[in-house]
Amino acid sequence: MTDTTPAIDKKDIEDNKVLAALSYIFILCFVPLLLARDSKFAQYHAKQGLVLFVAEVILMVLSNILIFIPVLGWFVMMICYIAFTVLSIIGILKALEGTLWEMPVLGEYAKKLKI
Repeated sequence: MTDTTPAIDKKDIEDNKVLAALSYIFILCFVPLLLARDSKFAQYHAKQGLVLFVAEVILMVLSNILIFIPVLGWFVMMICYIAFTVLSIIGILKALEGTLWEMPVLGEYAKKLKI
């Protein structure tokens, strides 16, 4: 978990905290991607939110397969959904704090996005 906040203008952070927080609420990740194109802060969080959204969609598709595995399938799905929920909550809180927080594992994929 890395904080690289000093690289971003404080006014940008203050002006875009709410948009950045929206990034972690499922499909709302597209709002800052479209409305705050000039904000490095909002775009940073939007890219992470987009990667989280894609991972959640992939899990939904896989859950249709995993549901047929008694106990194990349900257990794996619940662990993943809890992890996604925790990542979303932490992301929202960090965005509202004005911090550039990197999600474990998924944050690396967000860095590679060229949007």
